[in-house]
Amino acid sequence: MAAVGNLLTPPLRGFLEIDPKTLDVERLGFPPGDPQARARLADVVQSFATGFNTALGADPASLDFKALPHDLRGFAFEGAAMGVALVDLGTLSGGRRVRALAEGAGARYIHLIHVGVGWAYARTHLHPWTGIRFGRPLLRWLVWDGWGFHQAFFKSRRVLVRHWVERPARGTMRTIRDQGVGRALWFYAGGDPVGVAGTIGAFPAARRSDVWAGIGLAAAYTGALPPERLGELLDRAAGFEEHIAQGAAFAAKAHVVSQEVPERSAAAIETLTGAAPAVAAAWTDEAAVTAERCGGGPEGYEVWRARVRQAWRKHNEG
Repeated sequence: MAAVGNLLTPPLRGFLEIDPKTLDVERLGFPPGDPQARARLADVVQSFATGFNTALGADPASLDFKALPHDLRGFAFEGAAMGVALVDLGTLSGGRRVRALAEGAGARYIHLIHVGVGWAYARTHLHPWTGIRFGRPLLRWLVWDGWGFHQAFFKSRRVLVRHWVERPARGTMRTIRDQGVGRALWFYAGGDPVGVAGTIGAFPAARRSDVWAGIGLAAAYTGALPPERLGELLDRAAGFEEHIAQGAAFAAKAHVVSQEVPERSAAAIETLTGAAPAVAAAWTDEAAVTAERCGGGPEGYEVWRARVRQAWRKHNEG
């Protein structure tokens, strides 16, 4: 693959770079949360910022985050995807840098790449897929998940307390966007099961399942809580276990594709799904076959999630 250079001058890179202090949870007004989880999530956020800032001045096809612990590299690639997507949108390149990242250094983190691109669209107030096209049609909807995370993380009171939904995300996109909202809630609540359940309980009833799915995804992918605390989370999520399991299965697939399943995440996946990571990941593969027959629209994405939930029920009823 030919190298894709970065056209940003040092002054422009300096203007776009994220100051890690702006992601500090105290500055953002987040609750204290669980101390153990909060420390882990702080490392996650800093890794995202590292990926973003590095990507602004590097060839996206050859980005390398091997200096980071393996259980933080996915978050760095998520940040890198946001960075290169912003450059692509600003230079009207048609997504050249995003594709270089997705097909090169970031290929093992393809789910995180899609989510990171969603951050860029939310930051620029552009409708997802404006000016950038890449990837498998079914995975493209994860961009809306990234959009939702960005909005809930930076506009937490509007999104998590007042339950505001942006105009572009209303309608069929709202369920996917709300999964991203759930992932951000995991960070907002600092992994505290009481805070998570209380916040979701105040959401309109029709939206709670999607937010719980995001909690499952974030809890499993970050591995921020030990199994015993995740057991408390499941107790407080009574009636939504299959949605948590769907999110955790998505996290399992992302880790399996990366060829690195951290012990902390493996334990979380097994607690939230009742299955080993490889088994839960296989649910998503089997479900995707059916979903892709439904076409490339958001309906297919919802079929994907529903079939994963069905696989979880079958596994646990057996």
